[in-house]
Amino acid sequence: MARFNRLAVYNTMQAEGLVPLFYHANPETVTQVIGAVARGGAHLLEFTNRGDGAVDVFSAVIGGIATTYPDVILGVGSVEDAPTAALYIARGANFIVGPNFNPDVARLCNRRKVPYMPGCGSVTEIATAEEAGVEIVKLFPGEVFGPRFVKAVRGPRPWTSIMPTGGVTPDEDNLRGWFEAGVACVGMGSNLLRADWIKAGEFGQIETLVAQTLALIKTIRG
Repeated sequence: MARFNRLAVYNTMQAEGLVPLFYHANPETVTQVIGAVARGGAHLLEFTNRGDGAVDVFSAVIGGIATTYPDVILGVGSVEDAPTAALYIARGANFIVGPNFNPDVARLCNRRKVPYMPGCGSVTEIATAEEAGVEIVKLFPGEVFGPRFVKAVRGPRPWTSIMPTGGVTPDEDNLRGWFEAGVACVGMGSNLLRADWIKAGEFGQIETLVAQTLALIKTIRG
């Protein structure tokens, strides 16, 4: 069962503006990355369902996180179908993210009051997802659409909350482009949680970059 209710998850996403995301096959490494993210001031992390046995890695991590980093909201990304979503929700996932919209996943998440952020790439897909109860849609792949797409969508639909993933970097120009276009938050993977730092065990570097990125987002938002 999710430790954080749906409103808490959405409010944190909106308040911090950043959802770090990554995958690693080693539970200890996952825990160390979560610790670095938490020490950097971020309270959200998306564990991506990308490797064999990923659900087992997640299961090995999430119990300890509740004790070691009780304020961290851990969710799961790269979820495309309801059975996979159900596996993670049963293990305590606090939110579900997918590269595409799946109405079966939306129904499941609504039934359990777990936030669902599906990937959308058109106004029709966004509207369909919102009709299914989605509060924040994932714009994926972000680098294909860019901030101009966000601004264009929110012109006639100012109620739409968008989280771009892919093509987001911790550079000021990049972040400023997205937030000035009107995104609710951004998802950031390897540009933030760099694979070379993780491999070298340089978790302090991750902590520092997360803190800098959060501060930059706050400044851009004014």
